[in-house]
Amino acid sequence: DVQLQAFGGGLVQAGGSLRLSCTFSGFPSADYTLGWFRQAPGKEREGVSCFRDDGSTYYADSVKGRFTISSDNAGNTVYLQMNNLKPEDTAVYFCAAAQTAEQVMTRPEFWGQGTLVTVSS
Repeated sequence: DVQLQAFGGGLVQAGGSLRLSCTFSGFPSADYTLGWFRQAPGKEREGVSCFRDDGSTYYADSVKGRFTISSDNAGNTVYLQMNNLKPEDTAVYFCAAAQTAEQVMTRPEFWGQGTLVTVSS
């Protein structure tokens, strides 16, 4: 069974940092790529970051320069380091997976449970 779970959210003051983790296992093949999404109250879910197929990284304009996606050497955890957090970053953050970067940002195949990030002003 595919398992995908995000954790590490919490309450932080504006300007602070958090690191989210996404653990995963059980994908049908080794080709899956991971991405991060978020959904703020009353808003649509938006793509935040992912690994592109060429190994580079994608970031939404709203988080560029503040968030960093990375993975561990074992290849079963993906991180989202979030610095200089703003109140507008408050959202439930999800990790998702698909076989290509284009797919993970547009039609993920698997979703993990989200983790709530609250940034106070």
